[in-house]
Amino acid sequence: MNKRVLALSLAVSSALTVLAVPAEAEASTNFELRKKVIGISGIMGITDVYSSVTRAQFAQMLVNASEYRNTTSNHSAVSVFADVPKENQYASYIRVAADKGWMTGYLGGVFRPDQHITLQEAARGVLALLGYTNEDFTGDQIGGRMSMFEYLDLNDDIGKRASDTLTKEDCINLFYNLLKTSPKGENGIYGQVLGCELTSDGEINPLAMADNSLKGPKVVTDWGRFVEDMPFGVNEGNYFVNGSAVEKETFKSYLNTGYLVIYYNPGSKTVWAYSEAADGESDRNVINGHVTHIYYNSSDVMTPTEVELEDGERYKLSSSEMQFAFSMYGSIEVGDRITLIYTISRDGDDNETYTVVDYVDED
Repeated sequence: MNKRVLALSLAVSSALTVLAVPAEAEASTNFELRKKVIGISGIMGITDVYSSVTRAQFAQMLVNASEYRNTTSNHSAVSVFADVPKENQYASYIRVAADKGWMTGYLGGVFRPDQHITLQEAARGVLALLGYTNEDFTGDQIGGRMSMFEYLDLNDDIGKRASDTLTKEDCINLFYNLLKTSPKGENGIYGQVLGCELTSDGEINPLAMADNSLKGPKVVTDWGRFVEDMPFGVNEGNYFVNGSAVEKETFKSYLNTGYLVIYYNPGSKTVWAYSEAADGESDRNVINGHVTHIYYNSSDVMTPTEVELEDGERYKLSSSEMQFAFSMYGSIEVGDRITLIYTISRDGDDNETYTVVDYVDED
């Protein structure tokens, strides 16, 4: 596994672990996987999942789920609707959604951006992304669309009527279903637009969404510097800290008390961060300090097996990449200040083993 795919696995490994769960917990487990996938995709933020979704927010989701995801800005060049000035944060998304026919306005040239999105409006949008147009639904357009929507299983795990409004939880399920659905007249899944692949059991594989645009690791100590370094607007970002989705303000709060090790994907505008304060509770952990010892196996003096920092703990080097980095041919020497990213495993006697999966050289 290369470093970029490994880095992405830090955020999703808990979702991919095969667990024996009781039947009543299965729905919750499936939703956690769906939530992880949608968060990684950058389609929408995945915190506060029970809040209602406005038409403006849904327009943004549609664009983020499309090939036009990297063509928008914070503002539009022109005002498309009377109630959506070009300075509106959703203006460019609304313009694209309207131009492509994914969403429509109302009489009087208004869009009603703050009105909550209904299932039938959402169905029109995702069916349009799949390539369905007005010509595919003769007679009763709304009824025809809803029939196709149900036929394609786009309503899986939503349980709403056509006129009902949607929450973020509903939209997570909706866009996950979209990613698994085949576009009109095509083989494969729509999610290929975002680099998705299916597992053998027909679910989206989060690890396959990693690509060469994944960046990191980086040590972040200052919010202002983080804002300057990110190639996307931080207000649009999706944030994970120690494996859990958080709001931007929560992410910032970690920098007030210490540092974060981050990986980020510019395409999905997603940031995965790990804090030393996790103290073993996260799927991955970090530690910062000077290298005091690099240990070798007595039978192989060329290949290092462990590294020790000034905290006195030994961290195992099991991958060839990490062994090379700490060997005489690598870049790390005794005395260097580094940040380690490591996992914790426990044996039957509850003894802990720390294994290095990545590092940041600070010298």
